[in-house]
Amino acid sequence: MARRTPAWAAVLVLALALTSCRDTAPPRFVAPTPSASPTASPAPSGPFSFAISPAAKAKNLPISTEIATKITGGRVTEVTLTDNLGTRVSGAMRDDGSAWVPSSALAFGRTYTAKVTATSADGQAHGRTTTFSTMPSRPGKRIGTGLYLFDGNTYGVAMPVVVEFNPGIAPKDRAGVQKRLFVTTVPPQPGVWHWVSSGTQAYYRAPAFWQAGTKITVRMALDGHPVGNGRYGDIDRRAAVTIGRKLVIEVENKTKQMSVYKDDALVKRLPVSLGKKSTPSSTGTMVIMEKKESTVFDTLAELGPREGYRITITYAQRLTWGGEYIHSAPWSVGDQGRRNVSHGCVNVSPSNATWLFGLTMVGDPVTVRGTERKLQDGNGWTPWIHDWADYIKGSALPVPPELAAAGSRPGAAPTPTGSPTASPTATPAA
Repeated sequence: MARRTPAWAAVLVLALALTSCRDTAPPRFVAPTPSASPTASPAPSGPFSFAISPAAKAKNLPISTEIATKITGGRVTEVTLTDNLGTRVSGAMRDDGSAWVPSSALAFGRTYTAKVTATSADGQAHGRTTTFSTMPSRPGKRIGTGLYLFDGNTYGVAMPVVVEFNPGIAPKDRAGVQKRLFVTTVPPQPGVWHWVSSGTQAYYRAPAFWQAGTKITVRMALDGHPVGNGRYGDIDRRAAVTIGRKLVIEVENKTKQMSVYKDDALVKRLPVSLGKKSTPSSTGTMVIMEKKESTVFDTLAELGPREGYRITITYAQRLTWGGEYIHSAPWSVGDQGRRNVSHGCVNVSPSNATWLFGLTMVGDPVTVRGTERKLQDGNGWTPWIHDWADYIKGSALPVPPELAAAGSRPGAAPTPTGSPTASPTATPAA
């Protein structure tokens, strides 16, 4: 079974306990901080009415407080928020016009005055003002959070936005947390959040792989935000990243061949050896999670001296938390393309491993087909094991009908050649 013991704070440490390939040194992922902000208020309709919150003189509010607006027959045209020191706070409206969201967390122990102007359908301006105070200090019970994106990095087309929580978020609290997770893509490719059943992770993706060159901006706006069970978010996290060229890897157990596609054109086919029947590789669409030129697989502590081993592995590319990798395997070159002898990993020759390692990046999709085991949800970054209709069921908020239907449009979902179908753990692997 896959085991993980994350350390939570500005740096997120992923403890990668393996069941197929074993690695003694877990990688460190710095958890950055996001910047996708909501925008404009919708067009006016119906007779004019206008209210805002928080209520006047409200006290001890969380530093994630938004200026909520309830309006008919008009639209919000201006919001200003100023603290008692005279500092003005920047922010923007949510897309649905339901609230104005500060662009960063408010300060503890401050009094804020919000002035909201709305314009009715007849062109008249109407103002509302409210004053409120935030809680005096940071609460003691906080939840650990992580964002698996490095600000400024480039990722493959299957890279989901992955957020993590320790402890996990209870089902009843997920909608409130999800509302504070903002993602912007340029060009626009609307997506949906999907919660893993434990509530320890949520993924964000669009119906199809990202377009090459897409800019993704994320804000995980949970600093001081109530997340349930008396706990609050630790900090805001942000990342702005780029999606690189399109590279897709497909592995067929039947033929023992790996096909590598770049921009939908076949670049190369490589012979492989997958997991033997007692330790099969997982069938499904995985995502390259990390790359190491050299690492150590160590299963001695778990399997003992008779079956365990400790070995240095080169050109290793992680696919699952359970320990499945693509890696160089000089000992199985004679078996590659013919039979499966690994402990769950995808074995390739040293020369092919070197070539592939130089071509791939974190976020590239790898689809394995036809093995005895299906990839388990949460064993790695697994949003692509679901078709769109099933995937969106994992959202804690209603999915707009037009977005829910997007996965059924031609070209909306990954296809077998050059963009693998998502079909939905191994023990020690070399």
